[in-house]
Amino acid sequence: MQTKYTLASILTAALSFTALLPAVAAQNDPGFTPLFDGSTLNGWKLVGKQGPGYLAKDGVLICPKEGGGNLFTEKEYENFVLRLDFKLTENANNGLGIRAPLEGDAAYMGMELQVLHNDGPEFKDRLRPEQYHGSIYDVIAAKRGAQKPPGEWNSQEVVADGRRIKVTLNGSVIVDANLNDVRNPETLRKHPGLLRERGHIGFLGHGAHVEFRNIRIKELSSTVKDNTPPPGFTALFNGKDLSGWKGLVADPKKRAQMSPAELAAAQEKADQRMRDHWKVIDGVLVFDGKGDNLCTSKDYGDFEFLVDWKIEEKGDSGIYLRGTPQVQIWEPNVGRPNPKKLGSGGLYNNQKNPSEPVKFADKPVGQWNTFRILMVGEKVHVFLNNELVVKDTTLENYWEREKPIYPAGQIELQNHGNTLYFKNAFVRELARPQ
Repeated sequence: MQTKYTLASILTAALSFTALLPAVAAQNDPGFTPLFDGSTLNGWKLVGKQGPGYLAKDGVLICPKEGGGNLFTEKEYENFVLRLDFKLTENANNGLGIRAPLEGDAAYMGMELQVLHNDGPEFKDRLRPEQYHGSIYDVIAAKRGAQKPPGEWNSQEVVADGRRIKVTLNGSVIVDANLNDVRNPETLRKHPGLLRERGHIGFLGHGAHVEFRNIRIKELSSTVKDNTPPPGFTALFNGKDLSGWKGLVADPKKRAQMSPAELAAAQEKADQRMRDHWKVIDGVLVFDGKGDNLCTSKDYGDFEFLVDWKIEEKGDSGIYLRGTPQVQIWEPNVGRPNPKKLGSGGLYNNQKNPSEPVKFADKPVGQWNTFRILMVGEKVHVFLNNELVVKDTTLENYWEREKPIYPAGQIELQNHGNTLYFKNAFVRELARPQ
């Protein structure tokens, strides 16, 4: 039997085939994995749904004007190349969240790359440079001029590799940033998400119709060797010996009252005690529980500090910042020394300001944990295992309560009478001591 083809049937078939092209392109991009299957929201999680949320139709992910919310990947990503197409309407506004948590504002708790109709009447020449399309919102301004008009598809690539963020729009590089160059204190306090190592990728709806397709990702390797600093950081521990460290002499107030000769004599004794109780074993700093804090030889003002730590049962320790106690380390599942059974990371000695972590992020005793601590002025962010457990909180001066924390001081690994383990201790100076 001969099949009859009408013009209408041919057009319908052509349109159906065209709708499949984005999905086919995503499947055939070597090394890339599709994030969107073209017909469902499998692999995605909607947070703060507005109206119908997001729709999947004919290979296109649609954020309708009356819908939106934050649509995140279920999986977290660290270093990656992300490729996608997007199509705007007039005055469209959305966002591309990267390394974001599911909770909180992704623009601050993670990073938001603007998705915006730059020449829309509501936006043209009315926004700050860091608010136009492709910008790391409120932090890094993107170059303008590469965006296609509403109704046309744009192609965008985002490379997130450590602290390097590169955005290419329609073949033009519009952002090429090193986040380590962001040193403004207010920006760092406001945007803890700049420090986050990994998180979800998401579309951040703002009440405008925007379409996305051809969404795919290639994950980049992030394997690093122990005690090798990331770009922009300096190793405080070389994995071999105690170079760059010293023993503890009293507290900052008492040290300031010593004469140079008294301080030198006390330091000599403290250094010997340090060598008796802190050892390097297989690239790890090991404390036997019988000495004093291990202190950096150098003082630091504003800084970012990374360190891996491990404790045994009933373990108790902490990190002193500028010689001041302390970012807490302890076992969360025992009543002593932790009566409230809190997680680690809190500013233990605070009295007027919050002292407890806002969430639990500890790994089981005997496993390695990672602190990422940012100290700016008297304010502190603490990430524990990539979870923000202290946000922009004042660290009080334990030694002189009536005064703010000292502007500079040593970093210390606290002794608390038990065996401790540390490695991968790195620092990035933001502002040198005055």
